[in-house]
Amino acid sequence: MQMNITIDQITAPTPELRALIGELDAVLNAAYEPHQRHGLNIAQLFEPHVRFFVARLDGAAVACGGVALFDGYAEVKRMYTRPSLRGRGVAKAVLRRLEEEARAAGKTMLRLETGLHQAEAVGLYRRAGFISCGAFGDYAQMPARDIETSLFFEKRLPAAAQQTRPSP
Repeated sequence: MQMNITIDQITAPTPELRALIGELDAVLNAAYEPHQRHGLNIAQLFEPHVRFFVARLDGAAVACGGVALFDGYAEVKRMYTRPSLRGRGVAKAVLRRLEEEARAAGKTMLRLETGLHQAEAVGLYRRAGFISCGAFGDYAQMPARDIETSLFFEKRLPAAAQQTRPSP
């Protein structure tokens, strides 16, 4: 069965995005204490150093994810796929798009923080080549109780292909 997945960068909050983030927040709120949740709020998703995307399947918004660009690395942010559509390649497609965005920005390391109760996400990241790492960035400065349910991963990205000029 052919699926028509499109992934578009969005530059402002939309009702579709608010619905997806609301679903993600409900899942995380049920699994983690407030001090253990580190997701960006809607306004932060549109700060200058963040690129955010919505995936649509046959036109319907079904997944989202972003990448924040920092000195020396990029970080996956607020990645979510509606449960009824998991296992169909949508999350893989979003993750590939985030990797492309990080590479295009010159980043060679992609990192992420997820929770230990997010087994499907952990599996996705491991299958995509991410390996466990220690706390990084702001997480490394947090009290231990704030990250005791956090898992940290990273993946080295190959440099973006260089444009080559044909020989004269």
